Formats: sequence, C-alpha cells, structure tokens
Amino acid sequence: MFLTFREEVEAALHGALSSLDLPTDDLGIETPPEGVDAVLASSAAFRLAGEVGAPPPKVAADIAGEIDADEFTYIADATPQGPYVNFLPSGAYYDETVTAGQNDEYGRLESTGESVVVEHTSANPTGPVHVGRARNPITGDAIARILDFAGHDVDRHYYVNDAGRQIAVFTWAYETFDEDDLPEPERERADYDLVRYYRKGNAYLEEADPEDVDEAETEIQAILQGLEDGDEATYERVSEVVDTVLSGMRVTLDRLPAEFDEFVKETQFMFDGSTDDVVSRLKESEYAVYEEDAWQLDLSEFGFEKNLVFLRSDDTSLYTTRDLAHHEWKFDNYDRAVTVIGEDHKLQAEQLAQALEILGNDTEKLTAFHYSWVNLPEGGMSTREGTGIDMDDLLDEAEKRAREEVEKRMDTRIRDDELTEADIDRIARQVGIGAVRYDIISKQPTKTITFEWERALDFEAQSAPYVQYVHARTCGIIEEAGGEVPTEIDPSLLDSDAEQELIEVIARFPHVIEEAADDLEPHAVATYTRQFAETFNTFYRECPVLTADDDDLRDARLALVAASKHTIANALNVIGIEAPESM
Repeated sequence: MFLTFREEVEAALHGALSSLDLPTDDLGIETPPEGVDAVLASSAAFRLAGEVGAPPPKVAADIAGEIDADEFTYIADATPQGPYVNFLPSGAYYDETVTAGQNDEYGRLESTGESVVVEHTSANPTGPVHVGRARNPITGDAIARILDFAGHDVDRHYYVNDAGRQIAVFTWAYETFDEDDLPEPERERADYDLVRYYRKGNAYLEEADPEDVDEAETEIQAILQGLEDGDEATYERVSEVVDTVLSGMRVTLDRLPAEFDEFVKETQFMFDGSTDDVVSRLKESEYAVYEEDAWQLDLSEFGFEKNLVFLRSDDTSLYTTRDLAHHEWKFDNYDRAVTVIGEDHKLQAEQLAQALEILGNDTEKLTAFHYSWVNLPEGGMSTREGTGIDMDDLLDEAEKRAREEVEKRMDTRIRDDELTEADIDRIARQVGIGAVRYDIISKQPTKTITFEWERALDFEAQSAPYVQYVHARTCGIIEEAGGEVPTEIDPSLLDSDAEQELIEVIARFPHVIEEAADDLEPHAVATYTRQFAETFNTFYRECPVLTADDDDLRDARLALVAASKHTIANALNVIGIEAPESM
C-alpha cells in the first residue's frame, strides 16, 4: 500500500501546487522522522518560501489547505506541521495492507521488462574459496535477489578466468607433478585436491634451478599461446583443471548460498574473434599508442595517470582486453550490467569503463559495485600455512557455534515441539550461515568489516538470529492456532499503536525493495529486517493473539501475524538468509 499511498500523495501535492500557481517539479516527498504521526511528508514549502515571499510554515499551511483528503482512498488527512505537510493514512491503508500481506509473494514488484546481468564472485579457479573475498559472493547474490524481487529479469554470472598465467601454471603443474610428492589434501574435495598441484608449481618456479625454471616457463608460455591461437587440445587440457576446481568451489558457494545461472569463460571471447575485434578497434583509436613494446590506451585526457595496456609485443591479449569483449557481449544481450568487485579493482574498473566508451559503448548501462574487506578477529579459526582461511573454515565454525547457542537455549524454549538431532543440525546451519551472511550484508559496502562471533550470533541484538527468531515466532503462533489463518476478518479492530505501527512497517516493505534495487543497497533490506523485528516484538509483548479478548480480535491479530510472517520471510529471502520455522 505504501507505493500506492505515495502515488496519491504525489497527485495531491501536484494538484495543490498547481492550484496555487506554484512549480511542481520538486514535490519534496520524504519519510518523516520517528515520532511524527505520518507516513509521508513534503518539504516543498522550504523550496517555495522565497518564491511566494512567505515563511515556510505559512506556505505549508496553504498547501495543506488545498488538499481534500476525501478525494483519495488512502490519504486520511494532510496537515501542516511547521514547514512540512504531513500525510496521514486512512483506514483503508491499514486494512488493505493486512490483506495484501496474506500473499506468499508479498513485496514482489511488478515486472519492469528490464534484463539485468549481475556478475559476481568470479574468483580465479585456482583453489578453495578464500574468506577474504567473502563479501563478493554474499553481497553479489543479495543484489541479484533484490533486483529479481524488484521485477527485473536477472541472470547471475560467474566470469571464469581460464586464460591467464595462473591457470597456465596450474595446468602445467597438474600435468608435471606426481601426487605422491604432494601433502594430503585438507578436505576430500576436488578444489582441495587440485590446489596442491598449484601450490607445488608456484613453489617450484620460485625455488628450482634457473635452467629448470626456464624449461617450465617455456611450457607455460606454450599453454598461453595455445589458448591465444584457439587450439582445441590446449583448451581441453586447461578445462580439465578449471572445471574440476570449479566443481569444488561451487560446493562452498552453494553453502552460502551464492547462485549462478551461467559460468562464462574468458576463452569464449578469444575463440569467437571478439577479442581480436576489440584489439583492432582500439588500435584505430586516437588514444592508442605503442610504448614499451606494448599497445596501450593513453587515458591521461580522462584523468588517468596510468595507461591501459591491451596488447603485448608478442600479440597476446590481456585479461582486460578480453574483459572488454566480455562487456560488449553483455551490452548486446542485456539492458543493464552490474559487476560486483573489490575496492582494489576500482581503478581497473574505471579504466575499463573509459575504454568501453572509446569503443563506442553506452556505459550508462554498466554499474560497478565496489566493496571493502572482511577482517576476522584473531583466534578461534584455523589458519593453514600459505593458504589463509578458507570459506569452508568460516562456515564450519559458524555452524558449530550456532549449534552451541541452540543447545544452550533448549531448556528455555517457549514452544513445546520436540526437536530431533536433524532439526538441531538444520537450525544450526540456518542460524550459523545466516549470521555470517547478515553480518556482512548489513554493513554499508564501503566500510571494512571486522567479523565478531559474539555479535553475529547474538539472539538478542541486531543480528540474523534476532530477526530469524521473529519468523520462527510467527510460525509458532500460527501452528498453535491450528495452522489456519482466518480469511474473513475485521482489520479495523487492529487499532492499537503497536498494531498500527506493525502494519505501517509491513506496508513499507515494497518501497524498501524498490529503493534497495534502485540504489543497489542490500544493507537497506537488512536494516529493514531489524526494524521489523523490533516492531513485531513490541506487538507480541503488548497484543496477545491466541488469548485476545474476543474471537474477532483474535482472528484479526492472527491475520496480522500471517502478514508479518510473509513479510519477514521474503525480506530475509531477498538477502539470501533462511527463515527457520522453529528455533
């Protein structure tokens, strides 16, 4: 109802300003601060005071006086308060919100008809997913989910670097060394198995005799050249390593979860000729220079101190060159492209965008979403020499600690349902991984995070368990009511402050989705879930549901609980966090 309410407020303000012969280009609609008895307000009087020649409170009173609330369905009144015009919701606003909230898909916006490709994670397939990059798959997946829920046609892509030097070294090492010369794998899985060859190969290149290293480098270069030449046999050799490692990495990503519709390989744009086409067009550009045995773009005119190299002296392309072809492919197939990358790649992303413009592309279709790092506190996590902390280590630790918290709370549970070992395992997984994910998503992406277990797994604070518990509580209430939610209710009975505040928060959910999608701000949804949980808990304390004063009030409150259940479940889902039915 919030979005419809906002449309009515826009119409009311437009009509009032027009009748006063005032400009309507900026209506000044905003959400009022807490404590103001309104859903929306307008600050237009500030802007118009100088033009009218009257103080803002007088202008606000004049605007409010031109609005007849009887002409609208969801506006109960428009009242001046100082320099603002406050818009109060009608009974229909509350009633229809409770009704709308009964839909399992509540909050999902209508289709926009816009296709969006979200590229995220794209970690080199050289070994297990490292925790240092945890923010990319978690945030990237949340962005894709939000865009999908906001009505966009979303594809999720992982761009696979299968043509760079690291992969050539990996392929050479895999074909060169014997497994008997390697340490035991850290886990029984493909990525942990093969990464041993990669580490062995890199150590060999650093420590072996120069002649042996030169021989190895010749073989590595032959692999790179084979890919550059489109040699099918070389591609198959490389793919055996890449695909095997990716199969293991995907197990970790599935745990988060981070979903993908397609794994797009870098070699695709070498073999189909599009990289050669990019090189040819860049050479013809007025910004192309040949310096230091390489073709480069001189981007100094655009404020870049460093040139962008796009072709080596041996006519081999670079990752960036192939990524230019990759992005042009995106532009050909999608209306919009979003790339989730770390802040250390910001300069590269800006150079890439400038090169795309030089190539004649509309870079307004491209958005680079940058994020900062995730740090872990010292202690409590195993670190293996030379490998740091793998994502699996973090998720295992999260599940273990969550299970300990769940088991500590077994004796104080309100619900009398029996939890089996399988139930406890499920809840530990939902809560543990949800805690990691929520702690990362809830922070603004440009802020560095220091992950803290005590905060992330706090059932009483601003954390995933705190929010997840609200969903479990709604499920428990509905279960105690026999599992049925009345369809014929009188929403007007929900007139207490706690009930109306909860309905207002529910009504706002579609707007939160709309704004989070427009601004690419998954943390805004996380903030909403926390606010929702606080509001629902106040309702739960002050408004008995199953022991309400009469059956009609009981039914109305039960419907409100159901609307709350769908709202919080969907809000958690769009940031990729499971909503447990019991905890």
